[in-house]
Amino acid sequence: QVQLVESGGGLVQAGGSLRLSCAASETIFTIYDMNWYRQAPGKQRELVASISSSGSTNYADSVKGRFTISRDVAKNTVYLQMNSLKPEDTAGYYCNARRPGVAGAWYNYWGQGTQVTVSS
Repeated sequence: QVQLVESGGGLVQAGGSLRLSCAASETIFTIYDMNWYRQAPGKQRELVASISSSGSTNYADSVKGRFTISRDVAKNTVYLQMNSLKPEDTAGYYCNARRPGVAGAWYNYWGQGTQVTVSS
């Protein structure tokens, strides 16, 4: 069972920066895609950024140019650097690890989340 622990959330003013971390309990980055999701009150959870097992990255249009996802394989940690934060970035941020299994099944793990609040 993979365990993911997020940290780094907090309260920041608009225009500021935060770096979120997601520490995995074991070495998984070379076989799992790692994702950051966020969910604001009353809204659906949305995919913010992804880094594949091969290291390629993707971002939601709303965060392109402001957020950067990266990983440190030696530390079993994935990061989300968030710059130029906006009030609409306020949400709970969740780390996710996912890879396909057999017969169409998926291995899918979630962290407990960390709150990001951006004040205007």
